[in-house]
Amino acid sequence: MSRNTLADMLLVKDRILPNDLCVTVPVVIIGNGPSGICLSYLLSGYTPYLAPGATHPNPLLLRKLEERPDVSLLEQDLEYLSEGLEGRSSNPAAVLFDTLLLPDGDFGQDCASALQWRRERERSVPHLVLGKGPPGGAWHAMEGSMRTVSLANWMELPGLKLKDWVRDKRRNLRNDRATPAEIASYYQHFVSETGLQSNFVSHTVVTSMRRALRSEGGRRSVDPEHGERPGTTWEVRGYQKSREGLELPFAVSAENVVLATGTHDKPARLGVEGEDLPFICHSFWEFEAAIARGQVDQHSDPVLIVGAGLTAADGVLTAHHLNTPVCHAFRRAVTDPALIFNQLPKVLYPEYHKVHQMMQQQQQQQEVDGGFTGSYPGYVSYPKHRVVAFKPDHKCVLEGAGGRLVLKISMALVLIGAHPNLSFLQDSGRYLGIDPQQPISCRGNPVDVHPFTYESVQEPGLFAMGPLVGDNFVRFLKGGALGIASTLSKRSSKEGGLSEDSSGQAGSCSSLDT
Repeated sequence: MSRNTLADMLLVKDRILPNDLCVTVPVVIIGNGPSGICLSYLLSGYTPYLAPGATHPNPLLLRKLEERPDVSLLEQDLEYLSEGLEGRSSNPAAVLFDTLLLPDGDFGQDCASALQWRRERERSVPHLVLGKGPPGGAWHAMEGSMRTVSLANWMELPGLKLKDWVRDKRRNLRNDRATPAEIASYYQHFVSETGLQSNFVSHTVVTSMRRALRSEGGRRSVDPEHGERPGTTWEVRGYQKSREGLELPFAVSAENVVLATGTHDKPARLGVEGEDLPFICHSFWEFEAAIARGQVDQHSDPVLIVGAGLTAADGVLTAHHLNTPVCHAFRRAVTDPALIFNQLPKVLYPEYHKVHQMMQQQQQQQEVDGGFTGSYPGYVSYPKHRVVAFKPDHKCVLEGAGGRLVLKISMALVLIGAHPNLSFLQDSGRYLGIDPQQPISCRGNPVDVHPFTYESVQEPGLFAMGPLVGDNFVRFLKGGALGIASTLSKRSSKEGGLSEDSSGQAGSCSSLDT
């Protein structure tokens, strides 16, 4: 079967055919946000090369690339190219791809990329991208939000400038800010503009994933000592929601599976007394709903915001814009290098720099006679504090180095991150983490992968990218796409192509038995 028709055979009008179709797909990507989209782009034959006459602020990296200018980046030694590079990601392939796509990106410069993209269809690897909603992932869940984000190039995908696209869509460009709805629309447009849509299946939920049972001669292979033997392919099962609300089951066999689910599914919790009280929220959308209902305004008791990430900062900015008083508690010191604000370029994200200033200038120790010496009335920060308990009378107990204190609040917004929903994996994927005893977490316990292939240390043929491996910014998750696409391309060249089992024989059907 040709590489161009496999996806078409599996899909009919954006639906996966039912599980009696015996086809092994080379790659299944679970997650259709920016991670899945970028990987699909590379697997669809879009290939990066060193651009003719390219310049780069890192002369050593440029010299290495000039050694093999006619060889695509996918075929080069990523470890060799990454040597000596430093950046804001702990994943070296992410730093490499970022510095090639966005030279001097930390300084807000719109320098030309050192890469040139060519569409080489013969390199295409058949794949499916499964997502719970339309392409764009969690950005669609934010539609209607009052939040805006900087139109920085950190969020754009290769080949389509975000800022130019947003400006073309607007009649009047008032500022360099974009709404979540515009970002979601940008990612959805990217998929159609680059011709990737035939690989995307929306409104799908994966419910289980396991090694397919090895088959021999049309029968499942049984080892007398260990029982049924797992094979080398994966069996991915789930359902797709129809327009009529029906849940239509499917099963797909895959040689390789990529986890690109992100980490927005399950908000993290504090695990303290009173956290289930009705005035405690765990998402920004709950806060916006409370604002819309008139529950909080400038005359309310303070809103307590717990956390020091970007979503918590969005909460601070939203409340401050409405003149709603804010108490802001977080565990780290304001100067802690691990604090996200200390990693963001001020020139690109002035709004978050403003929150960082507020956190520094309006600390609780500056309170004098009921007022504050800083420049932001109505805001107080409580660094190096933790929540001990919430009480039914709208009081919160905080604890810091100086002891405990009690705050009277209107509501609390707990924004301390989120955990991915990997319930379709054995033990929710814990065994894949750096610490197999803990749940997968983008900060504390990412999926343990090889640094240049993004393949699981525990499971060959299983890859992870994006927030699951600690890359929360679109800017850096593109490096995961490079690592995975490079790995699959090299294996395909070595093995004579990834297999495309579509014979319909009994042996290929065993993994899809119901």
